[in-house]
Formats: sequence, C-alpha cells, structure tokens
Amino acid sequence: MEYRDNARIDHSRVRYGGGSGGGGRRRGGLAIGGGAGGIVLLLLAVFLGPSLGIDPMALLGGTDYEPEPQVVQQKSGCVTGADVAENRDCRWDAYYVALDDYWSSVVDGYESPEMEIFSGQVSTACGMGATEMGPFYCPGDKTIYVDSTFLGQLLDQLGAKGGDAAELYVVGHEWGHHISNLTGDMERARSRNDGSGPTSGQVRLELQADCYAGVFFDNTVRDPESPIEKVTADDLKRIADAASAVGDDHIQKQQGGRVVPESWTHGSSAMRQYWVDKGFSSGDPRSCDTLNTDELGG
Repeated sequence: MEYRDNARIDHSRVRYGGGSGGGGRRRGGLAIGGGAGGIVLLLLAVFLGPSLGIDPMALLGGTDYEPEPQVVQQKSGCVTGADVAENRDCRWDAYYVALDDYWSSVVDGYESPEMEIFSGQVSTACGMGATEMGPFYCPGDKTIYVDSTFLGQLLDQLGAKGGDAAELYVVGHEWGHHISNLTGDMERARSRNDGSGPTSGQVRLELQADCYAGVFFDNTVRDPESPIEKVTADDLKRIADAASAVGDDHIQKQQGGRVVPESWTHGSSAMRQYWVDKGFSSGDPRSCDTLNTDELGG
C-alpha cells in the first residue's frame, strides 16, 4: 500500500497516549467488533461465549458506564502522507483522514468518530477496554480503540500476512461499525435479539462492517486527495487474508475444538471474505444491506 506524499493528514482526530486507565461509572453500550486470537479469555467470550457459558457483557464492562478522564494527546508532526515514512505512527492519522473523508461524503448526517491509540487498559463508555481485546468500536462514545502493538501480534497469531493494508482493513471494519451506528442498523440488528449463529443480527452487523471496509478501499484509491494512493494486488490478498483470519470457524479451529456455527458472532472466513469483496467490487454502501438478505456468502 502506498501513501500520497502531498495529502494532508494533520486534521485527523487520532488521540495518542491513552491507556492503563482506572475505573469509571457505567453508562451504556457494548463494545463492538473486538479482536480475535486464541490466546485470551476475552477472545473466547466474544467469539465463543455462547458455547462456553461466558458472558461477553461482563468482560467488556457491561452497561451504563461513564469513563474517567484520561491523559491523551494529539500526535504532532504528522502533516502529510510523506511523514509516514519518517514516523510510522503517522499512518494512523493517514488511516483516519482517508476513512473520514470518504464516509463524510456519502452518509447523511455524518458525525466523525474519535480514534484512540492506547496501551494496556483504557476506560470507555462501554466499560474497561484492554489490549487483549484487539481493536474495537464503542457506540457509547463513538470511538474506535486500537492497541497498535497488539494488533500486529494478533494478525500474526491468526496466520494473517499483516502489513498496512491488513491493518487498515481492521480499522476500516471498526469504522464500518460507526457507520452502522449512525444509520441505525446497529440498533436494528440488536433489536432482532436472536443471539448468535450464522444468520443472527450480530453476525449480519459484523458482515456489514466488512462490506463497508471493502467499499472504502475501492473509493479511497479513486480520490486524488486521499492519503492512500495505491492498493496493490498483494495488498488485496492481505486484506482478504485478514478477513479470513478473523472468521469464527478459523478461530474455533485454532482453539483446537470443533466448528460450532450456532456460536458464531462474527461469521465464517468465507462469509467475511465474501462481504469484503462485495463491498470492494461494488464500491457502493447500498450493497452492504446484510440485515435484509438471505445470501450471506457462506
């Protein structure tokens, strides 16, 4: 993936330096799209919880949570896409600007999310976030939370090739949850109250976020002002690889157990790849209506 050297990235809303936070008062909103990997209890709760008797709500902080203030700062020195080569942290600002610029142009009533790069623990409106959760979106404070170091380790442990394209896919997926939140699809998916499984509202919501990530990639490379100048064929493979790696069936196999579709909360590898490709091929957010289709790709 190549960055556009002259693209401005100094208007991003990425916050750095948060984390290792304490407690807070509960306010509301379950974290969405938490990370995957066969190494932590929280992963088991998010992906396999229903079959293991683990309550993800409890581990993610439950509801009615108001976070305590944290020390965060804007990153200085990230001005254009060229700065990514000198300071790798600037890639987060490039990701933010590319995603924000696209979605602000197509969503009525758009609100920019916040994005926080943290380490250790972080207080959110959805409860206490932790490194081991991987990236997640909290609808309660409309913020995407990412532990940058752990994200790379997570993709590696899941067998994905990694790289900036895979990383941007993950961030684009979490941004997709923000779009679903703004459009009301998140609430509609939850109102189905149909638990887990391949056709559940929760899986449909995750697949929609994958589709939105694909839509973004198609459109950002067409934008002459986007910080993302080029996505190569290898990048596309990395994106598809990352989508496959976070499929519920892949994760269950890595756990050494059997595949249990009834417990799925994110969809199979095939389903996730299908919707990323559908979004990328169409370039149209309207193609991502996963809530009202019987064809989920798997």
